[in-house]
Amino acid sequence: MRDEDCARCKAICIVVDMNRIFLMLFVVLMLCQAPETAGAGREGMPLAPGGAASAQSPIPRKPARKHELRLGVGDQLFESLVWQNPSHYVSNMPSAWTKTYKENYRYTQHWFLQYNYNVFDWLGVGAMADASGCLWDAVLRDGTSMELSREKNCSFWNLSIMPMLRFWWFHTPMVSMYTSIGAGLNVNGGSETDTNGKHTACGVALDLALIGLQIDWERYCAFVELGGLYSLKNTNTIFMFNSRIVSLGVGVKF
Repeated sequence: MRDEDCARCKAICIVVDMNRIFLMLFVVLMLCQAPETAGAGREGMPLAPGGAASAQSPIPRKPARKHELRLGVGDQLFESLVWQNPSHYVSNMPSAWTKTYKENYRYTQHWFLQYNYNVFDWLGVGAMADASGCLWDAVLRDGTSMELSREKNCSFWNLSIMPMLRFWWFHTPMVSMYTSIGAGLNVNGGSETDTNGKHTACGVALDLALIGLQIDWERYCAFVELGGLYSLKNTNTIFMFNSRIVSLGVGVKF
């Protein structure tokens, strides 16, 4: 198995364990929220003059502005675990022997733009575009590990575009929490070619924000999310697996 394949397997194992932690945290938050909501329905609802419970909701409503535009950034933990600088160089071969190494990796992180329209207090619909990339130097070395040539700024990139659904499940006048999901298309490209000689390839993209926290003030908001962005062409070609675990950004409402 190649070093890159081993690194990919290790990265997938790490992010799967992190997914389990996020899922347990999400379940705990929901269990903590359920008794409060139930209690509000039994005891927290004010009584009307006739003694009947008022129809007023115990959970504050979202602001009247229904449109929201966001700009955010997320991590590339998956990419940094899979694509790493060489841990060793071959130095016990004849000088006529050569090998190309990928060195000096740089990561752009994820940058994304989101639009959301709040159809109801608990449901929003929208779309997202996410872009990320990775750069490295292709270094040719001989059997004694001496550098012979260097091609700088080799790269690959991913562009994901998808519709989104956002489910609001906790509200206060300033703090809201939600879960969102999206599915769409990912385009992968770069300086290298695949087995068919193509520089670009398309695959399915899936985004899941398991827990999102948003702070609102008037027309503006800030947010942080825990989740993951996934993309694959088939079972043998995985572009991203739980990339963008942590995201944060700002937005404007109108």
